[in-house]
Amino acid sequence: MPAVAVTESLPITNPHSLVDVKLPVPTPGPNDLLVEVRAVSVNPVDVKIRQGAGKPAEPLVLGFDGAGQVRAVGEAVEELKVGDEVWFAGDRTRPGCYARYTLIDQRVASRRPGTLPTAAAAALPLTAITASEAIREHIGLSDDDAFLMVGGAGGVGSMAIQIARTLTTGPVIATASRPESDEWCRNLGADATIDHHRPLADQVQELGVEGFNGVLSAYSAGREGDFAEIMAPFGTLVVIDAMPNLNTNALKPKSLAVVAESMFTRTQFHTSDIAEQGRILARVAELVESGRIRSTMTERLKGINAATLRKATEMVESGHMIGKVVVEADAW
Repeated sequence: MPAVAVTESLPITNPHSLVDVKLPVPTPGPNDLLVEVRAVSVNPVDVKIRQGAGKPAEPLVLGFDGAGQVRAVGEAVEELKVGDEVWFAGDRTRPGCYARYTLIDQRVASRRPGTLPTAAAAALPLTAITASEAIREHIGLSDDDAFLMVGGAGGVGSMAIQIARTLTTGPVIATASRPESDEWCRNLGADATIDHHRPLADQVQELGVEGFNGVLSAYSAGREGDFAEIMAPFGTLVVIDAMPNLNTNALKPKSLAVVAESMFTRTQFHTSDIAEQGRILARVAELVESGRIRSTMTERLKGINAATLRKATEMVESGHMIGKVVVEADAW
């Protein structure tokens, strides 16, 4: 089958950073779906893995976010069947979906929303799971809780704003530093935006928010003091980036909790609740079909091949993406 792989860590502008290869079609294990991939989305995790891959012993296939059609199932698969249109976020312990076919554990996939075209659907799974785990499980957002998304126009931020809006009647605020980012966040349901390049406390005070019960941050390093100042006592800060030299003293007066979120934890460690990720995707599919969540795809490219995926990855690496970039399969 055709696939796109990393054979050596190189800058994405190098034509050999991602290369076209031919690989055997994988055979499903008992819990697996063999999915013919119709669209994939590129995420920062693809960038990080490629940059740290060195010279892998075997071609390394990235891609952890996609949609396609089930072509075969393992003997233990019950709820999904051949022909089903599914969406999924992948598993870092096995090859990804930059390929014609990929294997996905049935427990971390679900039927995709029928109201979305395949490409638009492929933009959502990884960020939907990340945002759901952060907001529903770690923060427990509900009622009239106040929520802040730091980095509102990115992939996770774009989903987090929408998911938070379904869970709380309280203020949902996002950070955005450009007019186009501000407009994007407000259109997704944010009540207001603030600039994360400026001190946060004065901006939050101007909005009349007394304290955030939950903060989800994509830009966290060295900001413990800023976050502590604007959070409510006993609030929860969830980070999806790194916080080197975390200063817990800044968080202690308000008894704030800090959680490092990774949507790959359940698949990497085969936790007993691994099927929760499939349930998250099924729940998000329902929200999409009811019109409460929309696709965050802002760029669509054609052709799952090395050249197109290099172009999509350059967009992600630029740091200026609003929403998500999706690469849709052309003729295989």
